[in-house]
Amino acid sequence: MLFMLNIRLQRVGRKNDPSFRVIVADSKLKPKTGNVLEILGSYNARMGKPIINLDRTKHWMSVGAKASGTVHNLLIDLKAVTGKKINVLNKKTPIVKEVAEAPKTEVKAPAPEVVAEKTEEAVAAPEAVVEAPAEVVAEAVVVSLPK
Repeated sequence: MLFMLNIRLQRVGRKNDPSFRVIVADSKLKPKTGNVLEILGSYNARMGKPIINLDRTKHWMSVGAKASGTVHNLLIDLKAVTGKKINVLNKKTPIVKEVAEAPKTEVKAPAPEVVAEKTEEAVAAPEAVVEAPAEVVAEAVVVSLPK
């Protein structure tokens, strides 16, 4: 029987304390079934650094096992595999890139004479008042709220 092998994580930690095993299993089986071919190591998500048997991992990858995205990124961190990291974030989650600060430019305030001229023009020409047609005013409903 020909089947696809995956190197992936199996959660073994208690509630709110995630820790994982790095396992080799058939890709069609769920990781919690316990049907694993080999346990390659462990990864405590709170402590950070994984403990993985790199010789056995390279052996399984040479046989044809594919590493999951997270395991692939862990192997790159351990320098066991070369290449770029895989984005394992959800598609809806945007990748936040740090933006370099743009050089600040000084904004000059307008001269006092220009500001005075603009205010005098605004006082001299008041805005036109728009009145609503009488039909619209007559149809307005007054609602009183109970006290």
